Amino acid sequence: MKVLIGGGSGFVGRELTHLLKNKGHEVTVISRQPGPGKITWKELESSGLPACDGAVNLAGENIINPLRWWNDSYKKDLFSSRIDTTKALSSAIASSTSPPHSWVLVSGVACYQPSLTAQYTEESEWTPFDLLSKLVREWEAAAELPENVAKTTRQVVIRPGAVLGRDGGAIKQMWLPFWLGLGGTLGSGRQPFPWIHVADLAGIIAHFLETPLEAPPASSPQVYNGVAPSLNTNYEFTKEFGRILKRPTIFPVPGFVMNATLGSERAIILTQGQKVIPKRTLEAGYQYKYPDLSSALKEIVG
Repeated sequence: MKVLIGGGSGFVGRELTHLLKNKGHEVTVISRQPGPGKITWKELESSGLPACDGAVNLAGENIINPLRWWNDSYKKDLFSSRIDTTKALSSAIASSTSPPHSWVLVSGVACYQPSLTAQYTEESEWTPFDLLSKLVREWEAAAELPENVAKTTRQVVIRPGAVLGRDGGAIKQMWLPFWLGLGGTLGSGRQPFPWIHVADLAGIIAHFLETPLEAPPASSPQVYNGVAPSLNTNYEFTKEFGRILKRPTIFPVPGFVMNATLGSERAIILTQGQKVIPKRTLEAGYQYKYPDLSSALKEIVG
């Protein structure tokens, strides 16, 4: 296949590109900077969609960027970097004389309201309740194709949790405190911690790019939760990470410190959480490489 990836130079994008190329597929990355195997977003808008069998959008400003203060400018960038790129790709697909057979958007589990008890599947109904859930609503709406195009192009939305990987993701912000012996739970530690290994997130995307089309495809996007099947709390994650690193986990970070450091609207990602179940992902036949914390963290630390 020929696959077009928006945000392909990022953490998940590099993993997906590597996986697809190993499978024999051809990858073109949409990036802000030109280069071999790349086109720019301006070229996409001016020249239209290049010939491709599948399109994916992973673009978006890092929401846990410790170098950026939580203010209106940053919030604007979070929205525009996701919604504008998604609109650009969906518009290019809609205008193409030969649209791809699959169009995949990777959004997030922030649409599900944090709870210590509720469990969410892809079938769970939800309405925006805060800034980040509003972002997911607008983000996913930007990906929807007009009805005539949706008859031939399958629309897929994948909602990942915290993405774990050796070269980045959620581990990158947590690695140093653990190595210094300062690792500990975030807030109470009781909050659910939906996560996925980056290899499995890339694998899920590839699975739906390669799966034959339904006849005809659904008129609305098919949603799949991109999380591991194991349900873990932040406490369980912290203790397992510390055990594998052979480091103590006795210094919890109070919630008020997280709120002061990251901003309360952003800190909720780490201090609260949701029990998210990948019901449809499993039903679709995806086989996880790292279904449990122990196997995922051993691969990352190793």
